[in-house]
Amino acid sequence: MSDQESRRRFVRAAMKAPYLERQEEHDLAVKWRDDKDQTALHKLTSAHMRLVIAIAGRFRNFGLPMSDLIQEGHVGLLEAAARFEPDRQVRFSTYATWWIRASIQDHILRNWSIVRGGTSSSQKALFFNLRRLRAKLAQRPSDKPRQTMFNEIAGALGVATKDVELMDSRLSGPDASLNAPITESENDASTRQDFLVDNAPQPDETVQEQIDTERRTSWLYSALSVLNERELRIVKERRLQENGATLESLGTSLGISKERVRQIEARALSKLRDALVMDDPEMAVFN
Repeated sequence: MSDQESRRRFVRAAMKAPYLERQEEHDLAVKWRDDKDQTALHKLTSAHMRLVIAIAGRFRNFGLPMSDLIQEGHVGLLEAAARFEPDRQVRFSTYATWWIRASIQDHILRNWSIVRGGTSSSQKALFFNLRRLRAKLAQRPSDKPRQTMFNEIAGALGVATKDVELMDSRLSGPDASLNAPITESENDASTRQDFLVDNAPQPDETVQEQIDTERRTSWLYSALSVLNERELRIVKERRLQENGATLESLGTSLGISKERVRQIEARALSKLRDALVMDDPEMAVFN
């Protein structure tokens, strides 16, 4: 027997299940709650499987198998039975509707795309209402731009316009595997992944650069200890800042001529070069 035929038989059996009177429904719910009577649970849920099928049918346009939607709806029905309080004078179908719909929606959000979405209440509202509202707005004779439509949808759902734009882009195109071939030619085995280029350095290069930078910084600060206070100030303000100070500004702050500042700087750099070369010949970088 095919899966389709099995599903049809299941649906027919569900539709033939007898309806429950209010008192009978209450008694079954009490037996399940108090005594964990499996027979009572089976009768209660079997009588409401037509409700599961009806709700699942509302989501058949999302591209998932109807049998899966019904199965997830049944999970929600069982969850509703486990939480139902029969003494609140509420019909079980009214209470179970929310749990059935929530279970089906969660299943759709988990399986509709390989990229997880709809993690917040606003995103869920967008996912399940955007296409309906977009189609409704498109039917109206209007020359309004696309952005105006996004604004109207955002206002109707109480979400940000940028969230509407993002969800619209997600719903507009299907998932594409990076391992899928670019062409159907047997001579060309190229995949989408082959054309993804990462210009970032390799992890080992990044680590090596970090180690070298730390080592050079340590050598530099060690070499700076050979300078006196004025030499150190001139080197720091002239060479170790993004926007180095001018000779004239340093001369003014130190009370000397800019020529004297240049001479002190040259002497300081010579001392630094000697100190660095002593530690590592490759560190003679100052000119």
